[in-house]
Amino acid sequence: MARDGMSREEYEEYQKQMVEEKMERDAEFATKKAERACLRTCLRDKYRLPKSEQDEIMIQQAGDDVDVPEELIKMVDGDAPQEEDKTSMMENLQSMDMEQLKEKAQATFVEMKSKAEEKCTIM
Repeated sequence: MARDGMSREEYEEYQKQMVEEKMERDAEFATKKAERACLRTCLRDKYRLPKSEQDEIMIQQAGDDVDVPEELIKMVDGDAPQEEDKTSMMENLQSMDMEQLKEKAQATFVEMKSKAEEKCTIM
């Protein structure tokens, strides 16, 4: 019973090895899928988006010991200082004189309109 020049024992060993490799690949694939689901969950939490049951199930199937790579965590957390920037920008706007801001905006608009009229004969 030789198949492709292998004895029966060699063939059975080959089949066993193929099954083990497939199980390892499947486990690695499941881990990667769980890592992606975890990252999506982090992003949903950050941007206050609705949760996904599918991602939650994927993480639970992986055993809840899924770690998102540090590089990706840094990317997710990298935008955190934006909220502080927004706060300081709002404080700056509140402290500005609204009349002065209005005059500057009006002057900029008039300047842009005059330049457009110079370049366009239709206007």
